[in-house]
Amino acid sequence: MRSFILLLCLCTVSLQLSLAQDVGKTVGAIERLDPQLDEFLAADAEMEVLSDGHDWTEGPVWVPSQKMLLFSDIPPNSIFAWSEKDGPSLYLKPAGYSGSTSREGEPGSNGLLLDAEGNLILCQHGDRQMARYTGSFDDPEPTYETIVGTYEGKRFNSPNDAAYFNDEWLYFTDPPYGLVGNINDPAKEIPYQGVYRVGPSGKAELLTDALSRPNGIAFSPDRRKMYVANSHPKMAIWMQYDLDGEGNITQGQVFYDATDMVGKDPGLPDGLKVHSSGTLFATGPGGVWIFSAEGKVLGKLKTGQATANCAFDDTESYLYITADRYLLRIKMKN
Repeated sequence: MRSFILLLCLCTVSLQLSLAQDVGKTVGAIERLDPQLDEFLAADAEMEVLSDGHDWTEGPVWVPSQKMLLFSDIPPNSIFAWSEKDGPSLYLKPAGYSGSTSREGEPGSNGLLLDAEGNLILCQHGDRQMARYTGSFDDPEPTYETIVGTYEGKRFNSPNDAAYFNDEWLYFTDPPYGLVGNINDPAKEIPYQGVYRVGPSGKAELLTDALSRPNGIAFSPDRRKMYVANSHPKMAIWMQYDLDGEGNITQGQVFYDATDMVGKDPGLPDGLKVHSSGTLFATGPGGVWIFSAEGKVLGKLKTGQATANCAFDDTESYLYITADRYLLRIKMKN
């Protein structure tokens, strides 16, 4: 027992050291393309490293009741927590794959969000489902229940990102990135990559199968528009869908096409969040792109890394960014 406790202590110290290499440093730069950006970021704003040493960070979500941020580290099947008081620490493991046999690829959770009751909702790659965390925030234990795992009897590819249209309807994207063989995995059951929603019935509804790699998803503040990132190198775009009062798609159009930027800067259109003003903060080539609601690029947060996702805290005082090995944040004007 003593040897086990010593090993556990050594592993904990090693984890803490690996997550602290660049903590407290600043990285990247802000590219200011329009004076409107000054409404959101001060002239001296910088991106601060909060956690380091991860494999591939994703899905940040602020948990107001705990005053902490949760984020996924997908390859090691883990969720980490960060707080001003305690810094970064391992929070939940396993996070996206509960199988007993080891597997390669990206098995962990991806997008994280909260429902109307404050429960943690997870896009689980390895288990190929949308799930609800059933443990306690104060005493975390990796226990989950399925919200939805199939469409017309076929398993999803690997739910990636999600957003609530209202208290009842959960929308999510389903690209193949969590499958070991990606698009060509023999375990792939659905022949396309869909955008879905699930409501009180617990049955998934397909909204569109027209995107090659649907990824990040978010709504305008008035819920009349839905934005979906497509993370395909040959079609690196953000789509805008007009919605009716019931959340059905009425028409879709390209919001912004960044295909000509692919390869010039690391990354592709990925996760995104919409500020209460309607301004979009969307990860793409080079970092976080900041768009007006009309599709004008106001500026970019150039992280220097392939950048996966971002999230505001509950007062929009900070933007948290998951960028490759890092968790970053930048102070907002509010």
